[in-house]
Amino acid sequence: MSWLETLRIGIEAVRTHRSRSALTVLGILIGIAAVILTVGLGQGTQNQVRDQINSLGSNLLVVTPGSATSSDGVRGGFGSASTLTVHDAEALASKDVAPDIAAVAPASQRSLSLTAGTSNWTTTVVGTTPDWLSVRARKIASGRFLTSQDITAQAAVVVLAASTAEQLFGGRDPVGATVAVSGVPMQVVGTLAAAGSSATANEDDQAILPISTAANRVFGGAARGSVQNIYLEASSSQTLSAAHQEATNTLLALHRVSTPAAADFTIASQQSILAAATSVDRTLTVLLGGIAAISLLVGGIGVMNIMLVSVTERIREIGLRKALGAPPRVIRRQFLVEASILGLTGGLAGAALGLLGDALLPHLISQRIDVSLPATVGAIVVAMGIGVGFGVYPASRAARLAPIDALRSE
Repeated sequence: MSWLETLRIGIEAVRTHRSRSALTVLGILIGIAAVILTVGLGQGTQNQVRDQINSLGSNLLVVTPGSATSSDGVRGGFGSASTLTVHDAEALASKDVAPDIAAVAPASQRSLSLTAGTSNWTTTVVGTTPDWLSVRARKIASGRFLTSQDITAQAAVVVLAASTAEQLFGGRDPVGATVAVSGVPMQVVGTLAAAGSSATANEDDQAILPISTAANRVFGGAARGSVQNIYLEASSSQTLSAAHQEATNTLLALHRVSTPAAADFTIASQQSILAAATSVDRTLTVLLGGIAAISLLVGGIGVMNIMLVSVTERIREIGLRKALGAPPRVIRRQFLVEASILGLTGGLAGAALGLLGDALLPHLISQRIDVSLPATVGAIVVAMGIGVGFGVYPASRAARLAPIDALRSE
């Protein structure tokens, strides 16, 4: 018997018992769709986190201060101390000290109220330098960004992010208008292009001031020279590790710290931030994928069950074929083809349902789902493999039947 004839008979056998075959296919379909969507959801979440972190800047290193201890011995978390200063940032910007650092942007921030005419809005006010724009990979939508002259003159100027400008001015261009930042009048000299939300903040809800203006005219306080973060941009992805080491050595020397373990600052790279942010997502993806894979096992057992029933119902047919000279391998092949058809049908239907879910679910749950073509093709192959794997025992059982015993059965 040719392969084509075997395939025709297999398709006919599946069609003869439509309801039974449909229920078997349904088990595989649900399992394949669940695996595709679960893995796609996990991958989409990881990609979304990676895009958010990458949007912070290219080849970025973030320096944060250490922890502070209060007078009664209560220790704050990382970033609670005032151990980083503008002087630290100036030292890191020196090519003689750190040749692999391309740009440096110190930053201090507060949550303050802004007023423009009758409109008011509370946002994150950031005091920084002109290099902040390139280090954070941001773009100007209108007007200009801060300049060195603004820093030197402690100019009363401000650059608004997209959402902040919308809240204060609606659809009007705010460039040239006056905004009161915590009661201090500032001229709007530019607006930032929209960047979306990062893992920690809404990047479109900010007001950017010259760092000298922010420290001396808006924030005030005793530690005006301290900063909350120093953003470093390595000259390339290949020099990121070298830039990290240069920044560490420079700050240890400036702070008179002898060993890295006693450092009063921390330096995080994009890779470390990304690894920390996606580790939980990856674990949940594996867990949920494993749970979804159990439904594939149930579907495979369904295939085995239906094939065993099929063997039992067709004992006389098997005996007749053997009596006419059909070898065991032909009988075995026949039932394996039928099991493969069930697996392939379930795999194709499950992949189609998974792709449909990929198109519809993000609009319903507001969560990104990334279903890849290799994963979809792999799922179909797995479904077919399940059909073959769980069809081996019923097929072998049919092939071992003795012709005389098969012909005697009722």
